[in-house]
Amino acid sequence: MNFDALESGTIALLGIPFDDHSSFLKGASKAPARIRAALHSESANLCAENGMDLSASNRWTDLGDLNDLGEMNSTESFLNIEAAIKRIVAEGARPISLGGDHSIAYPIVRGMAETHSNLTILQLDAHPDLYDEFDGNRFSHACPFARIMEERLASRLIQVGIRATNPHQKEQAERFGVEVFTANVWSPTEDLALEGPLYVSIDMDVFDPAFAPGVSHHEPGGLSSRDVLGILQSIDAPVVGADIVELNPDRDPAGITAMLAAKLLKELLALMHDGTDTA
Repeated sequence: MNFDALESGTIALLGIPFDDHSSFLKGASKAPARIRAALHSESANLCAENGMDLSASNRWTDLGDLNDLGEMNSTESFLNIEAAIKRIVAEGARPISLGGDHSIAYPIVRGMAETHSNLTILQLDAHPDLYDEFDGNRFSHACPFARIMEERLASRLIQVGIRATNPHQKEQAERFGVEVFTANVWSPTEDLALEGPLYVSIDMDVFDPAFAPGVSHHEPGGLSSRDVLGILQSIDAPVVGADIVELNPDRDPAGITAMLAAKLLKELLALMHDGTDTA
């Protein structure tokens, strides 16, 4: 990883090939390479929908992947993720992390919280990920937002696309004051009243499986590609970081989901180009 490429205001891509806390299928650790391949595919270009040509911009850089996470225990991996994010933020840069399973959101947000107080998190997801523990694991990819809210690392958590809530997670959402917009009531006219500093966390299973089959947990009834692109394009708040997680290339043989993840990445880059950093 080349942290020397970081400058204040830079948007930094960071691959986090980690899926040790996946509860059903492994494979998400392979996603960063697949997303990059889709991003630079000759079948598309590096223009966002607002016309911004990202190939002509020097305001973003790819730091590569965090190395050797698969050779560490999960505690060491989380410490390394947190330290890398702290380094990026300390340089005045803003990270977009490519996962990996959703458990990485916890060390990422820990790495940002010292610098960015009163963080608002927009979580686009089929699942609340608010379990106190899942299969005996408090750091499962089903638990990161419980850990984040317990430690008061964010002042607001807004969840959009949720459609797999059980009674325990509903209680957790009420306990933490989570603002939940389930998929069955979501409307593009909904005003989320987003404020900065804003962190955007995109789990690829927020989409209906028709749009994103390459995920470990297929949950029918999700949002469309246009729904999620519309949410991103409507954000009018400074975005200080983001992640794209839970792409499983083993279930994406045609690369449909990887190409959608690359599309989201381009829109996040354009959004963060337009915005300014804030503490």
